[in-house]
Amino acid sequence: MHAILNVIHWNIDPVIFEIGSFGLRYYALCFLAAFVVSYILMLKIFKKEGKTQELLDQLSIYIFLGTLIGARLGHCLFYEFDYYSKHPLEMILPFRMVNGSFELTGFQGLASHGGAIGILIALWLFSRKTKTEFTWIADRLVVVVPLAGAFVRLGNFFNSEIIGLPTSMPWGVVFEKVDSVARHPAQLYEAIAYVIIFVILWTMYQKNAKPKAGYLFGIFLVLLFGARFALEFFKENQEAFEEGMQFNMGQLLSIPFMIAGLYLIFRKPKTENRPKR
Repeated sequence: MHAILNVIHWNIDPVIFEIGSFGLRYYALCFLAAFVVSYILMLKIFKKEGKTQELLDQLSIYIFLGTLIGARLGHCLFYEFDYYSKHPLEMILPFRMVNGSFELTGFQGLASHGGAIGILIALWLFSRKTKTEFTWIADRLVVVVPLAGAFVRLGNFFNSEIIGLPTSMPWGVVFEKVDSVARHPAQLYEAIAYVIIFVILWTMYQKNAKPKAGYLFGIFLVLLFGARFALEFFKENQEAFEEGMQFNMGQLLSIPFMIAGLYLIFRKPKTENRPKR
């Protein structure tokens, strides 16, 4: 990375090293860091509230699988449905057949909205399995999710993907692997926004460890997906079909999450029905 004429030129190799067909990428490290840091913070929360580490370990497995499966299927269904509807096995397999031989492809394409849906389904399954209240888990988990999202967006920056629109601002970045145009570092904008949201939620939780059920979850949905909606205006569209749309796919998918968040924030807490005297 170097700066020339008030812009930053970014041309780092996303692969740290390769051994045969295996390559360790910065994105993979960022993804791993997201889970490790989230686990450490969630362990603090669980210990504070008298929950066991064993319960957190079970939750972590559900969240990991829900995130990976949801993000992968979300990308295939929301962004490249035409292709994957004709190649359904490539949705779940990290390789494909080319001229009678296997070609290792990895999972190229993960969608954060799909990951969010996957996490919600995983939480629902976990709450049923362990008899733990869904909103209790959600209110605690969403405290650390924005920080995990920041790590993922940092990985996108290393990959020179999810690039921003052209800009003349002095912090514009030329992603040399893409083109020679100075662009908004949209990945970093989003990462910074997520760190700020993490600080807000962590502070709210520390000041009130027993908020109204679903309240922190609602705040999270409004702040995170509101930020995602706004920051999409600084990004290039990811797929050709989004050209000409007033709102791109990322924004359209964010709207239901924001509406759900507003409902959770402003709903009245349930009161037990008491017999009339």
